[in-house]
Amino acid sequence: MNIAQYLDSTYLKTPAQSGLSEEETLQKDKELTQEAIDNGIFAVMIRPDYVSEIEKYIREKNAEVIVGTVIGFHEGTYSTEEKLAEAEKAIADGADELDFVINYNAYLKGNLDLVKEEFIKGTALCLQHHKTAKWIIEIAALTDEQIADITRHISNWAEENFRENEWSKIFVKSSTGFYATEGGKPNGATFEGIQIMLENAGKLPVKAAGGVRTPEDAEKMISLGVKRIGTSSALALIKNQSSEGY
Repeated sequence: MNIAQYLDSTYLKTPAQSGLSEEETLQKDKELTQEAIDNGIFAVMIRPDYVSEIEKYIREKNAEVIVGTVIGFHEGTYSTEEKLAEAEKAIADGADELDFVINYNAYLKGNLDLVKEEFIKGTALCLQHHKTAKWIIEIAALTDEQIADITRHISNWAEENFRENEWSKIFVKSSTGFYATEGGKPNGATFEGIQIMLENAGKLPVKAAGGVRTPEDAEKMISLGVKRIGTSSALALIKNQSSEGY
């Protein structure tokens, strides 16, 4: 199985989180991108501040690696207007794919109208510019029933508001990898959580992010039906090694 074609190779720490400078963070993103180019990894997933430089780097290398970034990351509590502004800038900077953190806190409080509005407006913006939108639901914050429910809502909203030939560009994604859990609970994708998502996503593709740390895990996720895997351990996975990373 060619795992590389499913991978979004990820580096999402801010300079403050990593203790690196802006320049050192950009260098890490360039190294991540070169690693993707050299190993046939499908995409790199980086913070919005670095999209422009990395898109330029890929063009200079005449490579085909996809540039992804995150919107409303990582809490998801940005207003719809803030998310749209961040997304517009990311698109202008050259992002190919935008991974929005859905406002799962609003969902948990029963404010489904807000969640629906940001989904429709964010997805429409991406599709208008021929970009892919992925919606992170943060499964570690949800019960199994809530995972099923919000995934089903996203699927229904997509089918009601967008054309069938656009659905392949609208993903439901499991996790940010930054959610703080207690008691050793996983904060990323689990087989059980992904299965629930797949059962409720309808015709939308699913992305498993976080917690996929061995080639066997990656292959099992792909066999279940995920179309993409987000990981900070992409090189280890394709070199048949285990990792403790995201």
